[in-house]
Amino acid sequence: MVEIMPALDSIDSFLFSISRALCSPFAVFVQIQGCVICLLLAAGWAGAAYVRNRETRQMKKCMKDGNPFAFLSHDIHDLEHSTQVKLPGVTVVMPLKGFGEHNLHNWRTQLTSLYGGPLEFLFIVDSTEDPAYHAVSRLLLDFKDDVDARLIVAGPSTTCSQKVHNQLVGVEKMHKDSKYVLFLDDDVRLHPGSIGALTAEMIKNPEIFIQTGYPLDLPSGSLGSYCIYEYHMPCSMGFATGGRTFFLWGGCMMMHADDFRTDKHGVVTQLSDGGYSDDMTLAAIAGANKRLITSPPVAVFPHPLASDLTFSRYWNYLRKQTFVLESYTTYVNWIMNRALFSVHCYLSWGFVSPYIMAIFHVAAALRFQFKYNSAQEHVLNPNGLRLVGCLVICTVIELLSMWNLTRIEVRLCNMLSPEAPPLSLSAYNWCLVFVAMVVDNFLYPISAVRSHFSQSINWSGIRYHLRNGKIHKIDRTMEKGKKFSDLAAKRLYGRKAQSKISILGTLSRSLANWRQPKKYDV
Repeated sequence: MVEIMPALDSIDSFLFSISRALCSPFAVFVQIQGCVICLLLAAGWAGAAYVRNRETRQMKKCMKDGNPFAFLSHDIHDLEHSTQVKLPGVTVVMPLKGFGEHNLHNWRTQLTSLYGGPLEFLFIVDSTEDPAYHAVSRLLLDFKDDVDARLIVAGPSTTCSQKVHNQLVGVEKMHKDSKYVLFLDDDVRLHPGSIGALTAEMIKNPEIFIQTGYPLDLPSGSLGSYCIYEYHMPCSMGFATGGRTFFLWGGCMMMHADDFRTDKHGVVTQLSDGGYSDDMTLAAIAGANKRLITSPPVAVFPHPLASDLTFSRYWNYLRKQTFVLESYTTYVNWIMNRALFSVHCYLSWGFVSPYIMAIFHVAAALRFQFKYNSAQEHVLNPNGLRLVGCLVICTVIELLSMWNLTRIEVRLCNMLSPEAPPLSLSAYNWCLVFVAMVVDNFLYPISAVRSHFSQSINWSGIRYHLRNGKIHKIDRTMEKGKKFSDLAAKRLYGRKAQSKISILGTLSRSLANWRQPKKYDV
C-alpha cells in the first residue's frame, strides 16, 4: 500500500498539471473552437431540416387539397395522360459490381418508377463472372414485358476507373432519342416519383447541368455503420438546399444526354482520360465552366447499410472517400482539393481535440474530489470544468439538430414511398452516433494523409494508381482476393446470386404496369 501511494500521487500531480495547462489561452481557444464547430454543424442541419420539412408541408397541403398523388407531383394535372405522353425520354445507367443483401430491392425500386415518358434501363457489368450479371438476368426475366431494360457487359477498364468505364459504355448504348441520362449507384433506393421529379426540374430550367441527390443512411447497428452515417451527415446539408448547390453525389446524377453525345465541356474526354471519381470530375467541370448543379428537396434516398458492416470495411470506405481528393483535372481543381484536404483535416481534429481535453479535466476533477478539500482549490483550475460544461451543452444541441434532420428525412422518405414499409427513427442509437462522430473525425486526417502519400487505392478488388491526379496504372492481380464490398455486404466474385420471388416482386410488377407508355417506340 505504501508503494502504491507515491504512484497515485504522481498520477494526481500529472492530471492536475495537465488540467491547469489545458486552461492556457491557446488550449481555451481550441476548446471554444470545438464548441463553435458543434454549433455551426447544428445550424447547418437546422437549415437542411427546414428545406426538407418545407417539402413535407407542401405535400401535406396538396393531399389536403385533394391530390392523393402528391408524392408523384404537387400538381395532379401533371399526371394526366395527355401530359405524360409528352415527357422526354430518359435512360437510366446503373454501373454494377457484385451482388448483396439490399441490391435486389434497390433494383426493383428503380425498375418500377412511375415515370410516364419513354424510359430505358441499362445495367452495366464488367464481365459475366460478376454475380450481379446472374442476379440481374433473373430479375429482368420477371420484368421483360413491363420495362425496357438491358444488361450490358462493358469489359475491363484500361484508362479510367471501372465505374466510370461502365458509365461511359452505358452512354454509348443509350437510346438515340433519350433527352436525359440518369446515373444511379446500385445502392440507391428510388421513390416511385424520383425520376419524374428530377426530369421536371430539368424541363423547368434547361440551364441545369447536373441534378443530384443524397442518401439517408440507415445504420445496421455496428459502429462502422454509424461512422458512415456520421460521415455523410455533414455533407447532407450541402444537398438540402432545395436548389443550387456546389456538391455532387455520384450515386444520383441526371444530365443532358447530348452533353455526352457532343462531349460538351470535355465530359467524356476528361472522364475516360484517367478519371477516377465520376462526381469529383463532373463537379470540377461544372465549376470550371460555371455550370449549374441543383439538388431538389425530394432527392433524398433511403440507404440501408449492411447488417454485417465491420469496422475494417468502414475504414476501407473512408480511405476511398479521402482518396478522391488526390484526383484532379486542372491546376485550379488541384488547389480546391488541397484546400478541402486542409480544411477538413483541421476541422476534424479541431472537433475531436476538446473531447480529449475534457477527459483530462473530468479525471482531474474526480481525483480532486477524492483527495483534496475545498481549502485547496488552487490545486485545480475551475475553468476546466466550465469549458467541459460548455462542450456538453454544445454537443447536446448538435445531436438534437442531427436527430431533427434525420427525423424529418425519415418522414419525407415515408411520404415519397407510401407503398414501402415505413422507416423508423427508433432504430438509431444516439450514443453510438456520438461515439461515431469522435471516431470518424479522429480517423479522417489519418486516412487523408495516408491517401496522399500512397497515391493508390483498392476499390472492389482493383488497385488504382494515380499520377498527376489521373489513373495511370490499374492492377487487377488482387481482384479475386477481395470477396466483399465495403457498404452493402456485396459478394463481388465467385458465387452466383439467387433471386427470390416475393410480395415485393408482385407489387413491383403491378406498379410497373401502371406506367404508360412503358418503352421506346422503335
